[in-house]
This record gives sequence, structure tokens and C-alpha cells, in this order.
Amino acid sequence: MRALVVANPAATTTNRGVRDRVLTTLAGELQVEVAETTHRGHGSELARKACVDGVDVVLALGGDGTVNEVVNGLLHDGPGEHVPPLAVVPGGSTNVFSRALGRARDPLAATREVLDSLRVGRTRQISLGTASARGATTAPARLPDPKLAQSAADAGAAAHPEWGEPRWFAFSAGLGFDADVIGRVEAHRARGLRSTGLLYVLEATGAFVFGRERRDPAMSIELAGEPAIDGLFLCLVSNVSPWTYLGARAVNPTPDASFDSGLDVFALGRTGIARMLQHVREVFAARPDVRGDGVHRWHDQAELTLTAHRPQGWQLDGDHLGTATGLRVRSVPSALTVVA
Repeated sequence: MRALVVANPAATTTNRGVRDRVLTTLAGELQVEVAETTHRGHGSELARKACVDGVDVVLALGGDGTVNEVVNGLLHDGPGEHVPPLAVVPGGSTNVFSRALGRARDPLAATREVLDSLRVGRTRQISLGTASARGATTAPARLPDPKLAQSAADAGAAAHPEWGEPRWFAFSAGLGFDADVIGRVEAHRARGLRSTGLLYVLEATGAFVFGRERRDPAMSIELAGEPAIDGLFLCLVSNVSPWTYLGARAVNPTPDASFDSGLDVFALGRTGIARMLQHVREVFAARPDVRGDGVHRWHDQAELTLTAHRPQGWQLDGDHLGTATGLRVRSVPSALTVVA
């Protein structure tokens, strides 16, 4: 069986020694070709070529960003029989997609699980999502001056008011607060800091307490057959449960989300500090159930549209992609075959 391993050498928790042991284990049973990513988007290029070359399985060795690139490459021409199954070995700091598939957190243990599944042909089809951004600008490589950043975002939104090409996401999409926090963390990583749960907590706290968005929400959401709801500062679109993790702790605002259904949505309107602290406790609970004034939840949605009257950060699968004034999101059932 021919396998292409798309490996991210910069993955947070996979050093060269671990990677070499993973590859040695795979090579004991598969005809392995290894390709290391060297630039943003390279994983998509490699996965797209794998479809043309007739590879039997593509394995992503890295974090959720690597998985997202591979998924976009595999599905560049849409779902179909030409797309090989995707296997995942976790190598990032969070690994939401890998955990959602039930993979072990240890890369070597996950590798053995993948091989066990390949021996017996254990695969499954999962739903994914697509997102098109309106007025999109490119994510900055560092934290810019806020006034300059807003001016650039406004100019970009005015210059690009149309909807962009759809991009695939495996487990999450977001517009607003969550994407801004991710952008702040990625800017710190670009300066050499390691991505940790504490860093996310600090940036989320600072953005919420001192930021503009929760005081002056800019977003609206429209779902099929329902009136639009405005005054939102956060909107999470989930394809799995939990939505993400802080270390071993699940962050779960959409507990009913699943690869076997449409998309789940969690949105918040204007919220004070005390109320937000209550919501944070609820999403960390063993049986999360966030409710109350300003809380909006939907399950199993086929599509939705988010719009904003000023540019907002947007993210797919935990990767900050810049700013946009809208996000059009759709669920695609049975989009991809994965090694289960």
C-alpha cells in the first residue's frame, strides 16, 4: 500500500526523533513516501498531487493546521472516488481533529492505531464544512499597531467586497472574538513563544476585558428559515465536540456537534465580565449546557451566513486567516473518507 506522509517539521510537539520513529513504524508495513512542508499552503499542494498520483492513503503528521492544508488539497476538485483516505498522527499542541477521530494523543500509539485500521480496512466517511469570506484581508505575521491594522482592514474590505472561493474546514470556523484571540497567539508564536493553554487564556482575557467587540458587537447571523440575529461579538461554528482543548480539558460550547450531522453554532451577544465567567465555567463542565440572555445555539445546520459592519478576524480549524466582513458557511455530508 502506497502512503504519502505529509509532515510538518515545525509541529509543536513532534521533534525529529519522534518523527523518525513514526516513519520507521509506518515503513514496516507501508510503502512510504515522506514530504516535509516548507511554506504555508505546501501541505495542500502535496495532497493535491497525491490524488493525481493515485496514492492509496495520505497521512498528515502534524497539528490541526497541517490537517487543514491536507484536507484542502485532497478536496481541491471536490469529493469523489479519486480522493484517497486521510489518516492523522497528532503532532501539534491541540490536535482537535485527531482527538475527534479517537486517535491516541501519543504519536507512536496513534501510528500503531492507524496501522491496525489499515490492516482491516477500517474507514468512515465524515461531514466537513466550507467557508467563503467576504472582504477578506491577509493575516499579519506579527501584532501590528491597532490603528494601522484597522485602517488596513477597512481598506481591504472596501477593495474586496465580494465572496471569496470556498475553503474546507475539518472541525471549526469562526468570525470575531475567537479568531482575534487566535491571531494574537499566532503573532506571539511568530516571535518565538510556544503555544500553550496559558497563553490562550491570557490573550482571551485581555481581548475580552479591554477589547471593543463585546461592548460594541458588530456581527449578525442568518440561518435558513429564521430571522437574522444581530448584536453578536462571537460566533463559533463546530463540526465536532469538544470544540477545542486547553491541555487535557475540553472546551465544549457545542456538545451535540458531530461528524455525522450538519454544523453546530454557538454565538454570544453583548456580555459582561461576570456573565462571561459563568459561561466559561459552563463550557468546561463535564456536562456543558450554556444558556441565558445573549446566548444562541443551533444544531445540525446545513448553512449559515455571518456578516459584520466592520472587519472581524476569521479562522478555520484554529488558523487565523486575517479579517473579513462576512463568512458564508456550508456543511458537506460524507465529504471525506478517513482511517477510523
